[in-house]
Amino acid sequence: MEFQSLGRREVIGRFDGGRITSDGGGLLLREVDQRIGLLDRLAACFTDHRNPESIEHSVRDLVAQRVYGLALGYEDLNDHDDLRKDSTLALLVGKRDLTGERRVREQDRGNPLAASSTLNRLELGIPKSAISDRYKRIAADNEAMDRLLVDLFLESYRKPPRKIWLDLDATDDPLHGQQEGRFFHCQWPIILTPFRPIKLTHPGRDKISLRVCASIDSSHLPA
Repeated sequence: MEFQSLGRREVIGRFDGGRITSDGGGLLLREVDQRIGLLDRLAACFTDHRNPESIEHSVRDLVAQRVYGLALGYEDLNDHDDLRKDSTLALLVGKRDLTGERRVREQDRGNPLAASSTLNRLELGIPKSAISDRYKRIAADNEAMDRLLVDLFLESYRKPPRKIWLDLDATDDPLHGQQEGRFFHCQWPIILTPFRPIKLTHPGRDKISLRVCASIDSSHLPA
């Protein structure tokens, strides 16, 4: 299809580009992960009780798919019912079969990645029951993930800081109607005042002075 020219340049529209993506920036995120090993270390915080012979998507693949999806702006799990076909996302995850043509089940072919239902099981697994649960057989170690966040933060410095300030604030997003969870929304002004310092101890590291600043002006709380 030919459009009006731009000066001496021809403007032509073609529709034979094959698989096209608007998420090429994810390749930069992949380079960052290659340096800091975030996804491998995050995947190590999960315990997988699934039958190894029935696994097509490893925990590392599932974690990578979810993290890259979030980073690219796809925050809802149901987005992955379409994203599971995306060859670029499959490349970021590390899939060898970028088109999904070698999937075990015929109905899955053409989809190299996991569907939202599989990712949902990853997020809803409970450590105490995962070993016997029929579906949610992957469980996260929340404390291990907390430690990983601290490690990644400290590793971002050549010399770990002796003090960390946490400035806790709330974003006021007005709610309308009887929305679920509305009672947990902070719809009143926040006044930040300093609390006394506390010590944060992390395994294998020196104590870090942690000062938390956050308090609520109770005069604005709803009755």
